[in-house]
Amino acid sequence: MKIALVSPYDYAHPGGVAIHITNLYEQFIEMGHNVRIITPFSGNRDSLNNEDIIKLGRTFPIPSGGSIARATLSNLSSPIRAILEREKFDIIHLHEPLGSTITISTLRVSNTINVGTFHANHSSAKGYRIMSPFVMRWFNKLHGKIAVSKPAMDFISKQFPGDYEIIPNGIDVAHFSTDGPPIDEFNDGKLNILFVGRMEKRKGLRYLVGAYERVKHELPNSRLIVVGPGKRQEYEKLVDKANMQDVVFTGYVPNEDLHRYYQTADVFCAPATGEESFGIILLEAMAASKPIVASANDGYSSVMRHGVQGLLVPPRDEQALASALIQLLSDKSLRQEMGAKGRLKAEECSWPNVAKSVFEYYLRLLNDS
Repeated sequence: MKIALVSPYDYAHPGGVAIHITNLYEQFIEMGHNVRIITPFSGNRDSLNNEDIIKLGRTFPIPSGGSIARATLSNLSSPIRAILEREKFDIIHLHEPLGSTITISTLRVSNTINVGTFHANHSSAKGYRIMSPFVMRWFNKLHGKIAVSKPAMDFISKQFPGDYEIIPNGIDVAHFSTDGPPIDEFNDGKLNILFVGRMEKRKGLRYLVGAYERVKHELPNSRLIVVGPGKRQEYEKLVDKANMQDVVFTGYVPNEDLHRYYQTADVFCAPATGEESFGIILLEAMAASKPIVASANDGYSSVMRHGVQGLLVPPRDEQALASALIQLLSDKSLRQEMGAKGRLKAEECSWPNVAKSVFEYYLRLLNDS
């Protein structure tokens, strides 16, 4: 089968959607299919040499759901029409199909089976409400609609009702379960709490830093490791003001090294305040057999169960966050039990299983067409 995977976001700045597309691409190639990725790309065109990646459009940073999306605003109907006429795809799979002009332009000119995957879950649907009268005709060109979780489906269906197939995000279980050596400087007997994520307000790091002050008082032999890009000065000021020790900011860590940080952790913490449609980082921790303390937002609650793979606490509640962390850090057998159950959950969401579900959905659409 010949498949197009269309990204709304800049492939030079990989995020959750780009990682999702890349893994689908790799799985479909391994299954023997012919696959192309159509994407905006702001980097050096020669820096991404894969001939299956078709790069289109200049990108701009656009605020979106408490984060920054890098998307193109160009009208790309003409070049996309030429690409589709040349490639003759059997399936065109658009991610966030209403998320940028590259996906909308593709829908506008496509004459084949169109599938859309909706990833987002924001606190406000104002943008979609404004857009819906203008893009409904293109939304109606979707033969199939996938949501990565029930929260993502609930969010999109408020403005764009329809039949949605829930197929979760995937996880590279083998990569994150690899027993690579822990990070030497943190392998000293201290109890390590790990945070992974961008330093954005909605990721809730300030509440984890506040909670850690209580944890450190109760468990002096503990450490907080913060992994991820962003402006960390605000959080460093909180640490300095409280005169806390053993808070380490690593900055960005490439994916090939990230599993070593999970292997170093005793507990993984995800204190995001909301607007999470799923929770890939939770699956990463589960694949590494690590117990989790997370905020009970809709996205995270759709991935893990309280008391099974970890503990869920109310968002923005530093005291509850601290109590949950102290409970797990103080009970090694409970950590091991929850970590083992998390590993089983991660296996369900392995990329081979997710890609198989997506491909079976393609076949149903083709058979119905």
